[in-house]
Amino acid sequence: MVSEWQFEVPTAGSKRLPPDGRYMEALSSQGYGFDVAIADLVDNSIDAGAENVLVHFLRDGDQLVSLVIVDDGKGMDEAELDVAMTVGGRRGYDRKSLGMFGTGLKSASLSHANSLTVVSRTKRTRPVGRRWLMERAKDGFECDIIDPNYAQDFVDFYQGCPIAFQGTIVRWDGVKDFPKHGGGGQTDRYLHRTVNKLGLHLGLYLHRFLARDDFHITISVQDVRTGVEYANYGVESLDPFAYPVSGDSTYPSTFTADIPALGPVHLDAHVWPPRSSLDEYKAFGAVMERAGFYFYRNDRLVQAGGWNNFRQPEQHMALARVAIDLPDDPEAVVFRLTVKKEGVQASPEFVGSLEDAKDDQGRTFAQYLEDAERVYREARKRAGVARKAAVPPGRGVDPQVRQVIEEELPVLANEEPLQFRWQKLSSDKFFEIDQEAHMLLLNQHYRAALLGGRDGSLNDAPMVKTLMYLLMQDAFQRERMGSRLKDNIELWQSILVAAARAELDRVAD
Repeated sequence: MVSEWQFEVPTAGSKRLPPDGRYMEALSSQGYGFDVAIADLVDNSIDAGAENVLVHFLRDGDQLVSLVIVDDGKGMDEAELDVAMTVGGRRGYDRKSLGMFGTGLKSASLSHANSLTVVSRTKRTRPVGRRWLMERAKDGFECDIIDPNYAQDFVDFYQGCPIAFQGTIVRWDGVKDFPKHGGGGQTDRYLHRTVNKLGLHLGLYLHRFLARDDFHITISVQDVRTGVEYANYGVESLDPFAYPVSGDSTYPSTFTADIPALGPVHLDAHVWPPRSSLDEYKAFGAVMERAGFYFYRNDRLVQAGGWNNFRQPEQHMALARVAIDLPDDPEAVVFRLTVKKEGVQASPEFVGSLEDAKDDQGRTFAQYLEDAERVYREARKRAGVARKAAVPPGRGVDPQVRQVIEEELPVLANEEPLQFRWQKLSSDKFFEIDQEAHMLLLNQHYRAALLGGRDGSLNDAPMVKTLMYLLMQDAFQRERMGSRLKDNIELWQSILVAAARAELDRVAD
């Protein structure tokens, strides 16, 4: 036992312990979402003074081959590029920079690709390039030097679109998220889904930049052999506070929270109009997730919704959104930004200060929350629509769909959830009902056609399952089915089998 506690741990020298090669694998396992990773790279473009950023999906027929992000920023010379490609390398971030930790480029890229290539040119230097190949990175941190002729050709490829005199190109190869087999329209479906989702994410998290006249993001899809452009559209600002009329005419209002360790923090509190159909309100996240704090750092949104341990998310707070521009916190005592810049860790001091926060009318922050809740509840009363309670969705229903169902419909508290399972059935049946097990069985024979060649999973075919869930409510809420319901089920069975067979015929052609 230690006879007396020592407040400082004594040392006896030091020893250099360089990282193991597997550190690169750990770096690539940071859990970056695809959209979050792309946004991190666009942050670098903004820091470089770019006015135009191109997110370029490149395909070879049905196969996606590479993803490239190009900007017309100030570019990097050879020494600067070496720093940028060094794991943990820190360039000279100023207070207005969106970058912070010196790991975003590498960890965001290698989370999604087996190869990261960066080529850059300044006004005064020729193009230079470096490449991290995951297999080589694990063995001694060997970074490849790109052939100067290829670097020049690569820059020339994007000359004028958007590179003018300077700029940077980031290329991902071996992208893990790309479909392995592009036939059967799989690549087109992937691109449609991914491009739309990426556009919404960039539009939201970078909306203040996109609202300016001097900054633009374009997402494009092009065939590398034919040059055919499949898609090309500009990302639009998705301002989470862009409502036409406030849900309460006395808002927005600014509340001030005094935090001893930091000073005053201003909270711009808004009340959205109820039942809004605008994308700025509905296009991202579930209703409860969209309410809460929207933290900004240097005009970049770093958290979209959530209450940071101040309160529990609840449906009736859906109209409350609070914008907070993070103050300079050099030692990150009160607010700590996650490495991926998709969340903020707020200290108990911040949460405690909200109890005493007031606006210029003397209202408390608690009063604001009551006002937002009142507007929501009054709107529900005025609507006068009592939706019929539903059987809760269960296993086999996509979590996002399940969440929206539970938000939009009252669910029967004492009922077991309705589950879905694919099973072998006779070809003249699309489904079977197992009331006792509270399970809807779907015919395995039609699964591949309905999935369009994609691999099956527990929560696959969300559209089909959701429609079946809505269609079968009466069947699972009654102990015995009447003749009318039985006849309806036979009708649905016949029509759905015909539709499923039509899908099979399309796949066969």
